[in-house]
This record gives sequence, C-alpha cells and structure tokens, in this order.
Amino acid sequence: MAGQERKPRSLKELMETGGGLTGFAWPAHENQFDIAIRRDGTWTHQGDPIRREKLVKLFATVLQRDAEGVYWLVTPGERGRVAVEDAPFVAVELDADSTPGTLRFRTNLDHWVTAGADHPIRVEENAETGEPSPYVLVRDRLEALIARSVFYELVDRAVARTVDGRTMLGVESAGRFFPLGPADGG
Repeated sequence: MAGQERKPRSLKELMETGGGLTGFAWPAHENQFDIAIRRDGTWTHQGDPIRREKLVKLFATVLQRDAEGVYWLVTPGERGRVAVEDAPFVAVELDADSTPGTLRFRTNLDHWVTAGADHPIRVEENAETGEPSPYVLVRDRLEALIARSVFYELVDRAVARTVDGRTMLGVESAGRFFPLGPADGG
C-alpha cells in the first residue's frame, strides 16, 4: 500500500536495511556476551574489535534498548547485555541533496536514516564542558551519535527560528524543525 513501509522479509534484508528483529517475548535467562560498543561505533568482544562487518550488522539486527536505557542483544532464544559508551551507531555522512527538504544520515554500518518525525535529531550539551553531543534516532530507542564533521555540516545549514520564545539555530527535514542550539551561543 502507498504510504506504508513494508516489513523486511528476512534477516539478510534486516542486515542490509538496518532494521531490527523485534516483537517477541524476551527470554528470562540472561547470558554474558562481553560485547561492547565504543563511542566511535567500534563493536568489541572481550575488548578486541569485531572486524567482520557482516557479523556486526547481524548483531545490530538483534540490538535492543529497554525502557531503563540498558542495551541488549536479544533473540527468541537468548539475551545478553551490551555495554555502550555513548550511542550504538555513528552518523558518518550527511546527504542533503538527493531528496529536497530532507536530511539523510548514513551510519557507520552503511544504513540510511532520514531525519523527520520518526527519526528526530536532538542535541545534548555536556554540563561541564558545554560541548554538544548531537544524535539522530535510528530505530527502537537506538540512536546514532552524529560525527563532529557531520554536525559541522548541519551547523552550516542552520537557520534561526524562534522556539518557545528563544531564538534557536536549527535545521529542517521532512517538514520538522530540529534545534541545534541557541543562536546567541548561550
């Protein structure tokens, strides 16, 4: 049907599109996988980088985040915690030209996400340093940290708008305005 997204048909398709295997009851037993995701998007097992991209993409299809913010690899048969330093994905490229009025982000796993109502952009500011940490929602409470160079591209495209009585710099995508920070720098 027009306007409705088609559900992926296979695990291979989920791996290619960045979708997630969800919608089933989580197993009660918890395993220890010793898997972590570094701030730069590198997946590790027992401290060593996982170098097989297909394996990382497979793990990403079963990555979930619970309501408390804990990350898990979850299949119908088993689940285990995953330590995530910041966000499980990194937005490494911006495409603002292929579809007018939209901002598309390519993740470190080569999946594309279009910012909009279902994939909002948000910016957190470090309370101590004032440094911004920008994110785009990929799926199911899973975000991509927007790489610094990509964030600079967003800032170059930013326009000023009044939001809640304050002038903010931000970008528009798919009909939504996403504030990046105050226009006055404070």
